[in-house]
Amino acid sequence: MSLFITFEGGEGCGKSTQSRRLFRRLQKLAIPARLVHEPGVTILGNKIRHLLKWSKGLKILPVAELLLFNAARAELVDEAIKPALKNETVVICDRYVDSTTAYQGYGRGMDPGVVSAANRIGTQGLVPDLVILMDIPVEEGLARKNNEQPDRFQKERLSFHRRVREGYLKLAAAEPGRWLVTDATGSREEIANTIWQRVSQLLPRQKGKIPRA
Repeated sequence: MSLFITFEGGEGCGKSTQSRRLFRRLQKLAIPARLVHEPGVTILGNKIRHLLKWSKGLKILPVAELLLFNAARAELVDEAIKPALKNETVVICDRYVDSTTAYQGYGRGMDPGVVSAANRIGTQGLVPDLVILMDIPVEEGLARKNNEQPDRFQKERLSFHRRVREGYLKLAAAEPGRWLVTDATGSREEIANTIWQRVSQLLPRQKGKIPRA
């Protein structure tokens, strides 16, 4: 079956770790799966990723960020996500459209209508079946990144990151049936089990071969 799952959250929340764990779990069960991330995967996406995260001495306007993320997203959807879903594959995406709403919409304070319009173009109308939000206090998440070289977004003020977190929680509250909010301060094993309990409910039984926890 095709299933589109995205992982979201602020800096240091552990979403990349958990998206990889879920991908490996599906592989062990012989369930066709593909793991992708934003921005990246495509040639254009990788170039945009470097520009947005690591460019030095370059001022990028919020509206330019919005459009660049969606340019990368449009190619990712067309080249990777849609073909995989068409082939009955579970697609796991590390960040997707809700990152743009949280970071550029809430974080940068952009007009919600403008953000929504750009996102509709970038996604081509493709909406995740499940959004997993790895929620963590801003200070704790950033502290996890202390040993890494900070990118443009990690360097933002605490107020920016707090707005991003608030945005995520508002998005999740608006669609509780499609979002799973997990406490990212727990152990990796506990978080993985919580995620699997929800994901397994969306998968076919396949003669009882898929455990529910």
